[in-house]
Amino acid sequence: MTDRTATTVPATAVPTTVVASDLDRTLIYSAAALGLTVPDAEAPRLLCVEVYESRPISYLTETAAGLLARLAAAAVLVPTTTRTRAQYGRIRLPGPPAAYAICANGGDILVDGTPDPGWRRAVEARIADGCASLAEVRARLTATADHAWLLKERTADDLFAYLVVERALLPGDWVRELAAWAEPRGWSISLQGRKLYAVPRPLTKSGALREVVRRTGADRTLAAGDSLLDADLLLAADLAFRPGHGELAESGWTAPGVEVLEERGVAAGEEILRRFLAEVGDHRP
Repeated sequence: MTDRTATTVPATAVPTTVVASDLDRTLIYSAAALGLTVPDAEAPRLLCVEVYESRPISYLTETAAGLLARLAAAAVLVPTTTRTRAQYGRIRLPGPPAAYAICANGGDILVDGTPDPGWRRAVEARIADGCASLAEVRARLTATADHAWLLKERTADDLFAYLVVERALLPGDWVRELAAWAEPRGWSISLQGRKLYAVPRPLTKSGALREVVRRTGADRTLAAGDSLLDADLLLAADLAFRPGHGELAESGWTAPGVEVLEERGVAAGEEILRRFLAEVGDHRP
């Protein structure tokens, strides 16, 4: 059986602008993240976009849902996430299914919903060339984590590891020491909400974005994201947006070509979509 060809462009990928956006805490929000700045009296109407174990867990506003559907008609919209394929598969965004999606922090490119095995092999080869093994990193995590604050330990599609932690009890010194240990071994550490990620440095959203751009022939890229794992994605785009919350905002991170938004929470999600539409043109039917 031959791999899905790396040069096939889906029929839906006609526009010349690729819009690659992070999902969690950028476009969609958990119940806990909804309250970043929205008072109860001003709470917007919400649309559930993810259900897990019969519970609604992720949302966007109805306004954002309309903007997102319009954006999907105006550009090649590429959901770009650290989630695994299975975790991404639970999300039901408004509009038509995405012709391309980036999962596992760039470890997988989905083409019309199907993983591209050739891309995955190329990523695994880059990780094997110069990075410590996932087993070694996972052993370090489990050996040094304290069960006073460790809730879960997981691996993601055999590519990276993450911990679910009690954030208020997590020692900052432990995170810094882990990052210092991981850096010479070719791994990066990122703390996002209650999840602490350990990711090999060759595993990037930007690498997958460049491959999608190559396949679509797009001549412009837009991006958005809130976490340290999104920084390379924002830097790879021609124009990018960073919300007023998240790891990047907390560290004061910015760069040329990255617009810093004041909005936080679901308001930031709406504003990001408005900015995207303003850049690509709103081609509503």
